[in-house]
Amino acid sequence: MLKLYGFAVSNYYNMVKLALLEKGLAFEEVTFYPTPTPQSLAISPRGKVPVLGVDAGYINETSVILEYLEQTRQGKALLPSDPFERAQVLAMAREIELYIELPGRACYGEAFFGVTLPDAIKDKTKAELLLGFAALGRHGKFAPYVAGDSLSIADLYFLYSVPLACAVGQKLFGIDLLAEMPKAKALLERLEQNPHVQKIAADKEGAMPAFLAMIAAKK
Repeated sequence: MLKLYGFAVSNYYNMVKLALLEKGLAFEEVTFYPTPTPQSLAISPRGKVPVLGVDAGYINETSVILEYLEQTRQGKALLPSDPFERAQVLAMAREIELYIELPGRACYGEAFFGVTLPDAIKDKTKAELLLGFAALGRHGKFAPYVAGDSLSIADLYFLYSVPLACAVGQKLFGIDLLAEMPKAKALLERLEQNPHVQKIAADKEGAMPAFLAMIAAKK
């Protein structure tokens, strides 16, 4: 059986978890926090999550795991068969990660955990998020999903990256990053009604106390 290593508060972990659920694949969840211990590094070269355990060993990096599942498992397709359309989906997923998720992550400390960050970091995040959301508005179709009429890998990145970035935008800069993207807002509402998404949200809420306790212990 497939094993998904990570923790339910991680957005990247939840991208893979949603893919597994949407495909109807059996898998076991194994709680695994990012640490630099020899045991962790034996599973994940950088001690990060998620990691997918398969018969042959371990696969790390979210994008690689998602493509592996598409190539090796049956169930709902999350990538188009047409090479050009497939490339478009993967490009949008990468754009969301590089230009929205990662810039937003730089300010998670202040937005969610009470850490005061230098203005230079916040200024850079704000500028990059504005550019990232503008790019998403140009490239995304939202008809009704990010890349067209069906759920794809781009939607996994969208669902588990955009709300966090929007929270950063609202809390630190007082801006609604989706103000001019009503179709994107509608998609978030649509995805939140998905039973698998609701299960993941409930699992995240249940895991939050332990995660916050771990963060507090590190301070």
